[in-house]
Amino acid sequence: MTLKRTPLYDEYKRVGAKTIDFGGWDLPVQFSSIKEEHEAVRTKAGLFDVSHMGEVEVKGSGAITYLQKMMTNDVSKMKDNQCQYTAMCYEDGGTVDDLVIYRRSETDFLLVVNASNQEKDAQWLIDHATEDVEVTDVSDNYAQLALQGPMAEKVANRLTDEELSDISFFRFKDHVTLAGKKVLISRTGYTGEDGFEIYCHPQDATELWQALLKEGEAEGLVPCGLGARDTLRFEAKLALYGQELSKEISPLEAGIGFVVKTEKEPAAIGQKALKQQKEEGLQRKLVGIEMIDKGIPRTDYEVYHNDRQIGFVTSGTQSPTLQKNIGLALIETVFTELGTEVDVQVRKKRLKAKVVATPFYKREKN
Repeated sequence: MTLKRTPLYDEYKRVGAKTIDFGGWDLPVQFSSIKEEHEAVRTKAGLFDVSHMGEVEVKGSGAITYLQKMMTNDVSKMKDNQCQYTAMCYEDGGTVDDLVIYRRSETDFLLVVNASNQEKDAQWLIDHATEDVEVTDVSDNYAQLALQGPMAEKVANRLTDEELSDISFFRFKDHVTLAGKKVLISRTGYTGEDGFEIYCHPQDATELWQALLKEGEAEGLVPCGLGARDTLRFEAKLALYGQELSKEISPLEAGIGFVVKTEKEPAAIGQKALKQQKEEGLQRKLVGIEMIDKGIPRTDYEVYHNDRQIGFVTSGTQSPTLQKNIGLALIETVFTELGTEVDVQVRKKRLKAKVVATPFYKREKN
């Protein structure tokens, strides 16, 4: 199978970035080292190519009513130029995907979905479309860059006449001129740091990438790959579809219950099942674990208590920021109290760990 490539592929190759197959895309896992890139985003700034993400437009007079039925969050409360994190669910409460909605107007919304789910999500949305909405997969019309870190605003401000400090968290501006290119820019991200996500025409991506890196060189801005993106989002306990969320794992179980509104009208697909989960109490929950014994809890490692399997690890690594071996694990609710000791099956050994508070990392706000 031929891997898909973003418009920035030649830039990776030019600087010798290490690429991998990520959901059918040939993407950079690192440019220098994962730890260096991770540290840059936490202390200075990093630039990511996230052009593999999918975009779907929903337009029409019935857009809000339609999205209310499709999304777990309350879309009716959104204002123009606001973003909203939400999920789509199956009737049984399992997760179709988690995504971000951009409201341009009451009849015009842009949905940003996970790359691995792009085709599935677009089809799911089209299959449920009503007569008063038009649903279009516009992924090929966009490239996306993520500028993340404490110095992100300073770097971007040098390339635009817009005052980017006016864009508050989970808000956006469209038709902004950045480095001479028209973009949509939002104060969003997937790293736990301040920063922006920048949507542009695919043909403009390379010039924007180069301009940002050149302008940010003095501030320590570096190009970053998927490896650092994963360790950064993990420390901030930001869910990854296919690990913390799936067809078998509901948003409530995954710890993103804040995007689930169980009383809204019209009811979303899966709302009844999610309401029942909430009322009856969850049988399992996502928790943070920290290794007591020496070892790293990796994805899908089994978790035990007194020789009985009680769940599994969804994500885990040695935290670059905390220098600890930590993980996220979906386990039976009865064992989720802080300080509870559990065992993680690491290869042929069961190693001790304990339940700890999350997120593992939270940035200090000025």
